[in-house]
Amino acid sequence: MGKIVKVLAATALLSLSVTAWSQQVLDRIAVVVNEGVVLESEVEQLVQQVKRNSAQSDTALPSDKVLRIQAMDRLVLSELQMQMAERMGITISDAQLQQTLVSIAQDQGITVDELRAQNEASGVNWENFRESVRKEMIIGEVQRAAVRRRVAVSPQEIQNLVNAMNQATEQEVEYRLGHILLGFRDGASADEVQATRARAEQLIERLAEGADFSQAAITSSSGPRALEGGDLGWMNINAMPTLFADAVRNKSKGELVGPLRSGVGFHILQVSDVRGIEQVEIDEVKARHILIKPSIILSERRAQEKLAELRAEIMAGELSFEDAAREHSADPGSAANGGDLGWSEPSAYAEEFKRKVERSPIGEITEPFQTQFGWHILEVLERRKLDATKRSKENRAYQLLFSRKYQEELENWQQEMRDQAYIETLIE
Repeated sequence: MGKIVKVLAATALLSLSVTAWSQQVLDRIAVVVNEGVVLESEVEQLVQQVKRNSAQSDTALPSDKVLRIQAMDRLVLSELQMQMAERMGITISDAQLQQTLVSIAQDQGITVDELRAQNEASGVNWENFRESVRKEMIIGEVQRAAVRRRVAVSPQEIQNLVNAMNQATEQEVEYRLGHILLGFRDGASADEVQATRARAEQLIERLAEGADFSQAAITSSSGPRALEGGDLGWMNINAMPTLFADAVRNKSKGELVGPLRSGVGFHILQVSDVRGIEQVEIDEVKARHILIKPSIILSERRAQEKLAELRAEIMAGELSFEDAAREHSADPGSAANGGDLGWSEPSAYAEEFKRKVERSPIGEITEPFQTQFGWHILEVLERRKLDATKRSKENRAYQLLFSRKYQEELENWQQEMRDQAYIETLIE
């Protein structure tokens, strides 16, 4: 979870919406995206943020023209996904946003007030930062809703991977990859594909001669992490897209791989680093909860208040947790059992629920909190470390396969969105 909120905070800073720039008379439309637009001020805001980040990390940058092209590309994709969110009715409430801001602050060891002061000291408008976090949360929900249904993992695939894992040594290897994607449009001709391959081969030659990979990614890549220098972070072979896994296996730090052709273009990889992975024990928790779902006749506020009242009655001994769950909980799977969720790994739950399960002391009933399912109170009953090697391997195999396929389908889905959209650039 820590990694997720760090990525969310970093991405939010890179996608801050228009501040003072949008108030200027000179603000113009940079790109028309279906029925929406990307403003020139948004492009400039993102370019300036990339420059500030580059100055802090002492990273060389390409020309402003190249940066603007990359920024427009990022903002077009963001606009397309926000348009889809509106069609799907996906929103993030102020309460959900506040919970995420608290998590971002906690990950940095500070309070939300300190996070606000930190941003304002850096010249970042707090309201713009909040809304950029909300936007990234919405985009995350859109991606999950659109891509999950495209991913299928069969029992045979899981068993095959478990068998392979059983043959592996105790110390597995993890790679940190840099990624550059030279894309071509859907339905590209053979000549266009060949021209893209030639560009990829020329770029690899320059990289082999010492060209900076991060700068090349910012300059040339159309991949999702281009503005971060192409850094994909640490990945196990089994979590990588299939195309990458076979090519990267047994490669050493600093090696270049590619060009690798996929349905969206040619990929170039650099093994930035390699490290061993230690085995991790499985933690399980037994918890119970009560869920109240807001509705047309029950507002968010009233749902929260109702849970607070139930919590007070339970803590005063006027009502048992079990009876309250049976009578009031909107979770049919646990209500009949007095709210008991049984033994589970925290990762099985929604993010905010997972955080509460991981951090709550045993026997303490939480204050009401919100997830995408509604409002909850929960009590952690027991914790244990379980030696469940077979089950954990199957769970891990599923997660690895799902992650691999999800990343592949996310890239394909984003490319399809671009191909189907009306996009007109008005400013170079």
